[in-house]
Amino acid sequence: MKLVSVVVPCYNEQEVLPMFYEEITKISAQMSEEYPELEFEYLFINDGSKDTTLDLLRGLADRDKRVRYISFSRNFGKESGMYAGLKNAKGDYVVVMDADLQHPPAFLPKMYSYVRNGEYDCATTRRVSRQGESKIRSWFARLFYKIMNRISQTEIVDGAQDFRFMTRQMVDAILDMSEYNRFSKGIFSWVGFNTKYIEYENVERPAGTSSWSFWGLFKYSLEGIMAFSTAPLAIASLLGIITCLIAFILIVITIIRSAFGWLDAPDGYPTMLCLIFLFSGLQLFCVGILGQYLSKTYLETKNRPIYITKETEDLYRQRKAAAQGSSAQEPVNGENEKK
Repeated sequence: MKLVSVVVPCYNEQEVLPMFYEEITKISAQMSEEYPELEFEYLFINDGSKDTTLDLLRGLADRDKRVRYISFSRNFGKESGMYAGLKNAKGDYVVVMDADLQHPPAFLPKMYSYVRNGEYDCATTRRVSRQGESKIRSWFARLFYKIMNRISQTEIVDGAQDFRFMTRQMVDAILDMSEYNRFSKGIFSWVGFNTKYIEYENVERPAGTSSWSFWGLFKYSLEGIMAFSTAPLAIASLLGIITCLIAFILIVITIIRSAFGWLDAPDGYPTMLCLIFLFSGLQLFCVGILGQYLSKTYLETKNRPIYITKETEDLYRQRKAAAQGSSAQEPVNGENEKK
């Protein structure tokens, strides 16, 4: 038998989670009929949700023994959720997908067909359209992929998703990269392995709202650039060289004007003020780039855990059994006291 672990990071997904569970169990049942060697487990990662997501996962775990979950002590982010899922997945194959049904479970049979024969180590989806997104957001997304592929040695396919069907060998390679500042799109590409890209049209959420804001995506893109490229450091050095050349030229011009008596201090005041602001801004920009890389190094050296587990389905069942046992003993103790 081959076990397929379906890893599902969740953050405030109370509206869509029942629909996802119904869909994923239906698809997995169809796959088990077509491929009798397959069995499934569903590993949900509750990333510090503030709604009833955890209660829903508890209920699913009570009804379905294939359901497992890990609940974080707070919100650590989707990257931590995916890492926790990959680390705790038991399957020979591991699927990573979102709970919002924008990663259609109906693609799983097709993805497995590419991976099962050994030709591919990973099957993933690639969006060919961005319907439902604003034009500005789509433009920035495409710009990010263009910049990333120009300045990084790791190629990231435009529109590639975190929705992936991977072999255990590839998952183990990803887990070997236990860095604190994670950018999974880059990690998936960096580890290599043969990957099949399946094109599909963008699917909108059937319920709920996305937790990804424009600012959150912008910070995430910066995380990816700094994680897989040192080009910003080279840009900072290049800007330093250019500004030094400009300053040298201005010094030569100033000396010549002074020698011929063409230098008029009051007339040069606006120019000097502009130059001070220009060079100060460039210096702060370059220092900011260095500071970002230094901050990432600082966080890595702290060696903090990527996530902290507060509850799992096993801990929940133990606590529930202990609570039921104590409540069952209370009447007996009361009767003994009366006697």
